[in-house]
Amino acid sequence: MYQPKFYRFWIKETDLKSFEVIISQSDLLIQAEKNLQKKAHKILLKYRKILEKYISNHPDFLTTLKPYPLEQSQPEIVKEMIKFSTIVDVGPMASVAGAIAEFVGKELLKFSKQIIIENGGDIFLKIAKPRTVGIYAGKSPLSGKIGIEIKPEETPLGISTSSGTVGHSLSFGKADAVVVISKSAILADACATASANLIQNEDDLIKAIDFAKKIKGIQGILAIKNDKLALWGKIKIKRIYC
Repeated sequence: MYQPKFYRFWIKETDLKSFEVIISQSDLLIQAEKNLQKKAHKILLKYRKILEKYISNHPDFLTTLKPYPLEQSQPEIVKEMIKFSTIVDVGPMASVAGAIAEFVGKELLKFSKQIIIENGGDIFLKIAKPRTVGIYAGKSPLSGKIGIEIKPEETPLGISTSSGTVGHSLSFGKADAVVVISKSAILADACATASANLIQNEDDLIKAIDFAKKIKGIQGILAIKNDKLALWGKIKIKRIYC
């Protein structure tokens, strides 16, 4: 079921061109130095076909909630999803949104020095000036009130959000938002999912933090439940007004 991504209206940046690319379940908001919608559509379609072909021959890749076997013959995007989801002990599809954002984003960098791709809360970005990524946390009073400041030298970067109270993605937890930062958007996505699975109540926020900070490649994590927030790592919080 399609869910309107109204948080996209919070975007206030005007120096980049914004456009959407939608193919089936993939719904990307892309910002670049020029309109690259046609190129982005072609690239997205390429990676969707790769994944769809692999899944048609390996249907358990789509459904398993456990790490999937890695094989040399697998397509690169499949291997990356398997590699990073295995690190945090989840199924490969827990990282698919981050994988699509990163693979499409890296190809678009050939045509624009700055790229920001948001794919259902999973972000890949390469920027030339400081920018703030807002956090949507459902009914939490912190939702839309805080963001994470990102500096150009920190990018390219992956920023992924998982929630047990917002959206349609599978989660075994009840977090309002878990945001993970990594050089890999694929690892960030998988880790955000695994960390959010651990949160049932406010007391579990530290449990999620402790899990993520042990994962090599994770630069920071922020977790929200109701009006409580916990964080660790290279995260600079900034108050925003949406």
